[in-house]
Amino acid sequence: MSDKPGPTPDTSPDARAASSDGREASSDARCPRRAPRPEARKLDPERSCRRLLEAALDEFAAKGFAGARVQDIADRAGLNKQLIAYYFGGKEGLWNELSRRWAEREESFNQPDVPLDEVMAHYLHEALDDPRGSRLNAWVGLTGAEPESGREDLSDLECRKAAGEIAEELDPGAVLLLLMGAVSAPVVTPHLVRSVLGMDPQSPEFRELYTEQLRRIVRRLG
Repeated sequence: MSDKPGPTPDTSPDARAASSDGREASSDARCPRRAPRPEARKLDPERSCRRLLEAALDEFAAKGFAGARVQDIADRAGLNKQLIAYYFGGKEGLWNELSRRWAEREESFNQPDVPLDEVMAHYLHEALDDPRGSRLNAWVGLTGAEPESGREDLSDLECRKAAGEIAEELDPGAVLLLLMGAVSAPVVTPHLVRSVLGMDPQSPEFRELYTEQLRRIVRRLG
């Protein structure tokens, strides 16, 4: 008998989740499978995190933070729900990580040297291309349920006011609320777009018209 040690078993959460899924699938004798390649037996933690975050954003946008269930998020991601606790510490951790990643994305286009009308056009296109964030904010407003967050930072708009992009008599906080409403309106109230403008809010024609009108309105703030 050889005294050489055998392969060390992989006991990571990803591996356990994959092993559990494999046992469930193997119970179906009508669909025999070939053994997976060794490199496919261990899930990539980064890929697992990405799938969980995407699934969480889908669930939060569809049901709100309070209505989203950890099990539903895991099912949508196709992963074991224990991985949510392992990687993020729970549902609130998923929310916080999504917020952090959005803040990083925001910094990439909301730069002080970029004109405000261009910045707002970018926010609008982000909302139209991926409406989940706007829908999630709508749920927060309707239910009042979200992890505790600090007050909105108005320093950027205050600097823009000092630079003349916002008129002296306008309050930066009020301006921010108006702009946020303008950006989210096509996503949160698409029926109003159809009734007011007679256009499909998802059409290229609406996107072009609304973007240009938003930019003109923002330029008049100064």
